[in-house]
Amino acid sequence: MRRGVERDNTKVRQRNTVNIGDRCCLGARPLLGGYDGPRQWCWFRLDSIASLAALAPLETILFDIDGTLCDSDILHYHAYREMLQEIGFNGGVPITEEFFAENISGLHNEDVAAFLFPDDVPRGRQIAEDKEAVFRKLASEQLAPVSGLYKLKKWVEDRGLKRAAVTNAPRANAELIISILGLSDFFEALVVGSECEHAKPHPEPYLKALDLLKASKEHTIIFEDSVSGIKAGVAAGVATIGVMTRNPEHQLREEKPIFLIKNYDDPKLWAALEALEKMDA
Repeated sequence: MRRGVERDNTKVRQRNTVNIGDRCCLGARPLLGGYDGPRQWCWFRLDSIASLAALAPLETILFDIDGTLCDSDILHYHAYREMLQEIGFNGGVPITEEFFAENISGLHNEDVAAFLFPDDVPRGRQIAEDKEAVFRKLASEQLAPVSGLYKLKKWVEDRGLKRAAVTNAPRANAELIISILGLSDFFEALVVGSECEHAKPHPEPYLKALDLLKASKEHTIIFEDSVSGIKAGVAAGVATIGVMTRNPEHQLREEKPIFLIKNYDDPKLWAALEALEKMDA
């Protein structure tokens, strides 16, 4: 740490500063300000950088798939909305995106079936299966990566980190998405919730991925976009970063990720990764 100054209207205050690349973060209070271009400051918590830096040397990155690698939740939402309206669910009133985010997004299909049709779970399972077929058709036509994904992919590859995809989606969906995004050769393992004894939000899928990769959770980062996924990552004892693709920020924050990012171009993420690398130097 070195001493620095920050001008605040009429007075100059001495503050602790942390250099992150060509930026300077001011950290005497719980918040850090990272300079991100002329007259622009991005604010983030001091403990977010400290939490990530403590992972050095970083060994492993684990990714969820839907909503984390790609903005696919909107496709799942449209598929469910149309199918449920057709069968008269909710009196024929279409479900809202908020309803989907709060009650369906990120859950295993078995849990979705039980939630939507508690008195007829087999019917719910069939609807979920039919929805997946609709989703795969939409995905083949409309799927796009989360902004900055390929920048992060290169960063991971350049450092030779271990990586796996961990999902509650059916294997057919997961493999299709990974293929469409050109990531088939990127991931060393794919863990599917339905092939574990417990799906997310249970930590088992992430713990299984760590076991397959022979990786330490103390040197691993998880990227997740859903409440159930962040719950799983945190319960596994792994530093989990929330990606705010579609799900409400307040809901994600309640699950205590180390911090939240808008996408993989977020300056907050790269500032933290730079700090981590400095710790490993």
